[in-house]
Amino acid sequence: MSRERAAEALLVWNALIWGATFVVVKSALAGISPLYFLALRFSLATVALVAIFRGVGKTAAPSGHGSDRAAGARDWKSVGAGVLIGSLLFTGYLTQTLGLRLTSAPKSAFITGLCSVLVPVLAAVVYKIRPQVAEVAGLLVATVGMGLMTLHGSIGAVSRGDLLTLACAFAFAAHIVTLGHYSGCVSFELLSVTQIATSAAWSWALLWWMEKPHVEWRPSVVCAILVTGLLATALAFTIQAWAQRYTTSTRTALIYMLEPVTAWLTSYFLSGEGLSGRAAAGAGLILGGVVLVEVKPWTSRPHPS
Repeated sequence: MSRERAAEALLVWNALIWGATFVVVKSALAGISPLYFLALRFSLATVALVAIFRGVGKTAAPSGHGSDRAAGARDWKSVGAGVLIGSLLFTGYLTQTLGLRLTSAPKSAFITGLCSVLVPVLAAVVYKIRPQVAEVAGLLVATVGMGLMTLHGSIGAVSRGDLLTLACAFAFAAHIVTLGHYSGCVSFELLSVTQIATSAAWSWALLWWMEKPHVEWRPSVVCAILVTGLLATALAFTIQAWAQRYTTSTRTALIYMLEPVTAWLTSYFLSGEGLSGRAAAGAGLILGGVVLVEVKPWTSRPHPS
């Protein structure tokens, strides 16, 4: 198996894990405040990653050789990139977790899935590339789908949870694009540790300012912290930092469209929580918008000579 295929297979694993954890986190938030949950989740992940990657980034500086200085500069670049990427990651998870308390798990997952459409558009802005017709059309179709899922009654009747989750989609799209920019030129191990540690630091820094932390140590809370901290954070984001060295940000976003589908199925089978017909139609439009962006049916192809 080529590295590209292996990377994409591992990204599929990430999408399945993240999709399945929406219900787990939704249940846990009944017993723990959101920022306290994130602080414990990211702290556990940081400890696990430090244990796994201990020694990474310790450049042998005393000899003063050029290779050592270059390695040291690369380490510092990895740390700087990790702080930026970790801040975007924390913003995404903060808005997603706050929104998940106010909306359903499948709806949260599908709105989060908008980041798959936003990634190529954001990449076009960052890299000064004009969006293609399919990308604009996909964004419009997905926006209509989001409206069907979130609007109830009057046009302005969007819930606070939906808006928070939409902000999360923008943050995750920025995270994917920025990670794709840096992953090929820095240490993925150090990048993984730094981005998760940064998210943990933000969580603890804002904890007492944004909420009154509380927790009931019920099994669902402990299970959610362990599963999200070890599998959905430490393992998953290390996989992503490595995998985006061998595949594009747009391809990563396409694979992650499996996440809301997994969330919907998990929510249905575990808690009986599904989507109404109107919401399901909106979900279909969101996925259709993603497909338009990725397939680009109106892109002209060169004729074979």
